[in-house]
Amino acid sequence: MYSLGLVSISFRKHSPEEIILSAKKAGLECIEWGSDVHAPYNDNEKLNGIAALQNKHGICCSSYGTYFRLGVTPTEELPQYICAAKKLGTDILRLWCGDKGSAEYSQEEKELLFAECKKAAAIAENSGVTLCMECHNHTFTDELIAALELMNAVNSPAFKMYWQPNQYKTINSNLEYAEAISDYTRHIHVFNWSGDERYPLGESVDLWRKYLGKFKGERALLLEFMPDDDINSLSREADALRKIAGN
Repeated sequence: MYSLGLVSISFRKHSPEEIILSAKKAGLECIEWGSDVHAPYNDNEKLNGIAALQNKHGICCSSYGTYFRLGVTPTEELPQYICAAKKLGTDILRLWCGDKGSAEYSQEEKELLFAECKKAAAIAENSGVTLCMECHNHTFTDELIAALELMNAVNSPAFKMYWQPNQYKTINSNLEYAEAISDYTRHIHVFNWSGDERYPLGESVDLWRKYLGKFKGERALLLEFMPDDDINSLSREADALRKIAGN
C-alpha cells in the first residue's frame, strides 16, 4: 500500500551516491530528489548521474522536490523542471504555492495566483505529470480551507497535494487537515516534530498510524530530516517508518 523512502534534502551535505547507498542499506525503496543541491533542473550531468546510480542500486525516484514557487517563479520555466523530473524517472513534482501565508493574500493577489496555478496545471496535463503542492507554512496552502479552495479552483487531475503534519498545530487540527485533503494527496512527508524540536520517529508510531488512517490508496511515505541530522540515524528512522506502515 505504501512505498517507503526519504527526501534527499534530509542530507544536503552528502552526495547522491551516499544517500542512495544509505537508503538501500536502510531497506528503503525510493527517494525524492531536491532541486536545490542534489538535482538542479538545469544540470544534466547531475540528473543523468543520479538516474544511473538509481538503476545500478535498484532505487527509484518517487518525486522531484522542486523549489518552484507558483506565482513567483516564471511559469515559462516549468517545462524545464518537468524535463528534469522525467530524467530522474518520476512524473510527480513537488511545488510550493506562493510566497506567503494564505491570510496575507488580497482577493486580487489570490486571483492572480490561481490563474498561474491553472496555467501550470495545463502544462502538467499536456506533459503527463502531476504537480503537488506542499502544505507548508508561509505558502498559500498553510491552512486547510485555503488548500481546499485552491484544489477546487484549479480542478485538474494534474494538480494535487502533499501532506505533512504541521508541528505548530494541534493533533486534532492535523487529523482534520489529513482527512479533508486525503483525496487530493499523492505523497506524505514523515517526521516527528513539535514546534522547533525534533524527536525520533519511533516515539510517534501510534500517532502516525492515526494520521495514515485518514488516507486511502497507494502513496509514498518519505522521511524528511533526521532528528539529529545524522545520516547514520536513517536505519533507525526507517525501522520506525516500517512499523507505521505496517510493513
